Amino acid sequence: MAKFRIQPHVRLQEWVADENGFFADEGLDYEFETAGFAGGGSGADAAVQPADSAPLSVRSGALEDMEQGRSCAVSGACHWAVNAAASASHGKMWGAAYSVCNSGIFVAPGSQYERPDDLADVEVGVGFHSGSHYSAIQGLEPFLRRDQIKLAFVGRPFDRVRLMRERSIEAANVFGAQYYLLELAGFRKLVDTTFIMGFLVSDAVDRGELEAYFRAMRRAQREIDLEAERYKPLWLREVPEDLLELADVRRFGTGERIVFEPYTREMFERTHRWMAEWDLFDATAPGQDYEDAVLT
Repeated sequence: MAKFRIQPHVRLQEWVADENGFFADEGLDYEFETAGFAGGGSGADAAVQPADSAPLSVRSGALEDMEQGRSCAVSGACHWAVNAAASASHGKMWGAAYSVCNSGIFVAPGSQYERPDDLADVEVGVGFHSGSHYSAIQGLEPFLRRDQIKLAFVGRPFDRVRLMRERSIEAANVFGAQYYLLELAGFRKLVDTTFIMGFLVSDAVDRGELEAYFRAMRRAQREIDLEAERYKPLWLREVPEDLLELADVRRFGTGERIVFEPYTREMFERTHRWMAEWDLFDATAPGQDYEDAVLT
């Protein structure tokens, strides 16, 4: 029988479950697929690309990564992308849990931009069709007109930290570990963009193994809630070597928090409507409804 493959998401829960033997306690024969989308970088492709002129090589994000097929049993991404991928039959969305991830749009120390309104017509670095893309729009909606929200696609999450350090971009939307790295480096948050992450599961995975995985993750979440300081060093397992100098994990927060509540039909449909309003996916393409896209 094939191993249960877990793609970490630059968060603590999987590593806490592994460290404490929670997956083993559940009888999971598992392995980590650590070369996942969230922890990777675009390397030379991490160049600033305006939203209206980004080449195809940059117009690829979490949604496209899921559409191309992930080789793991379970992985994470923003709920917008997981929702869209599951609707298009690229796996299923787990409907019994989701997570809430800290996120924000940051600017450099001493930046001329002081308030969210100052970001009118300023390109904010995000990842295409990923949580930073969608949450930047949602976070800026209360402050700016639609035509004033400008985005630039700049690769994957850690790429945005590098580009901000180099002052190659004036603002970036970052989450989780990247949020803490910029915060510790003195960058200022102008807009909170905290958002929901979803779980994408393989069509072929055994339901019993999935339930075992989530039982272990529930135990891990309790451990983090109870004794966060003990587990913060586990952040270092996914921070790239070139950014370790910034990573005083004692000053990090706990990142994503898993909520063991249903991702409901109403959440699913509201998300679809919002994405359609912003033309963020092909709303005319045939898609699965809640019952077929979400594993409840």
